[in-house]
Amino acid sequence: MGKRYIITEEDMKRYDILKEVISGRMSLREAQSLLGISYRQAIRIKKRFLKDGLEGLLRKHPDVPPNLKLTPEVREEIIRLRKTLYWDFNILHFKEVLRERHQISLSYESIRKVLMKNGIHLPDKRKKVYRRRRRMPKAGMLVQMDSSQHRWLSSVEEPWWLVAMVDDADGICYAEFHPKDTLFANMSVIRGYLEKRGLFMALYTDKASHFKTTRHGGLHYNVEVEQKETQIERALKELGIRLINANSPQAKGRIERRFRFFQDRLIKEMRLKGINNYEEANIFLKEEFLPWCNSKYTQEVESLYKPLPKDKDLNLIFSIRHPRKVNRDNTISFEGRVYQLIPSYGIKTFAGKWIEVSKQKDGNIEILYENKKLPYLQTDTKDVSNINEEDEEILNLRMNAKILIKDVVRKKRKTPPSPDHPWRNGLIKNVTFQNSNKV
Repeated sequence: MGKRYIITEEDMKRYDILKEVISGRMSLREAQSLLGISYRQAIRIKKRFLKDGLEGLLRKHPDVPPNLKLTPEVREEIIRLRKTLYWDFNILHFKEVLRERHQISLSYESIRKVLMKNGIHLPDKRKKVYRRRRRMPKAGMLVQMDSSQHRWLSSVEEPWWLVAMVDDADGICYAEFHPKDTLFANMSVIRGYLEKRGLFMALYTDKASHFKTTRHGGLHYNVEVEQKETQIERALKELGIRLINANSPQAKGRIERRFRFFQDRLIKEMRLKGINNYEEANIFLKEEFLPWCNSKYTQEVESLYKPLPKDKDLNLIFSIRHPRKVNRDNTISFEGRVYQLIPSYGIKTFAGKWIEVSKQKDGNIEILYENKKLPYLQTDTKDVSNINEEDEEILNLRMNAKILIKDVVRKKRKTPPSPDHPWRNGLIKNVTFQNSNKV
């Protein structure tokens, strides 16, 4: 069987123009302009024409059909899967699912043409506006953080927040679902990221109120009047992490694109898994989806992450700190309750000193002086204390002894002076001297 050729109008046009070039009636530059190709491509075509004539200009087809030819059966299966099960997948996601779950391995463009030919897919006309910033050269230099409110589960009407962090260099991501975009929600994600990867250099965020103080001298969300920095800024400073605030969403392009990826794929994967509550969604996100995503859409670069120091208490660091001034009776007030401070660290009384009340996510209270925990008793509730049993027994003995001493001193009072005592008469004004007429 001889070779098969397909002659098109474009081939005949090239043939006629190249004949003019060979005869000398047209330059190769003019031919290149008429054919709409580069000059180097025109040189290659001329060489093929001189060697093989018209056959050098034609596209050669093999004698037998290719093994990877798309059969009608495969095309119908692709259309069926698209319409029934994967109707909301994008083409790249659909391509990967076909290869991994249905053993149909086709290129992106082949699948796109099949879908467009059957009116299932429309081309995306969106254009990129912002130029991408170059990635950091090493992991751990910069981590981006943001949150996205979306209806992640179709069975839950109220939209939840997905708070996420992604390394700018290697693209490894960590995320959690939360009902609100609160201070503790963001602290929880930062802590989870640190426990998984370690300390990094800088955190890149927006100018939300829990990241940056935008008002001063008045009431502010989770920011005291005395504070010049936010709770997260203070926590990151204790860990040696710099906080950088972005001026626009486009500046956080990597985390924004990751949210578009989550809104496209995570929602559909949870639908296929039959997940209908956010407790299950968080488990699926951390145990299945994120490990898959981090193994597939990341880059291998040198890491600058450092392990967490053992002397750092993350419960204290990621808590809300409230400054308080100790009263003269060595007590403080916080949220309508009174706390009695116990002498410690060689200090008998903390009266007049500034301390910090640390309120943790679980409601636990710690009182700090120069970042050291102070023992205390809650005076209006006997059961509330941060003192161990042995120290509390000793403290109770001391308190009882003080009460007994006060009672003894109160009972042991001096006898009051008599009614005619000089102290009761006040100052003496008139005095009579013997053997004298003077008064």
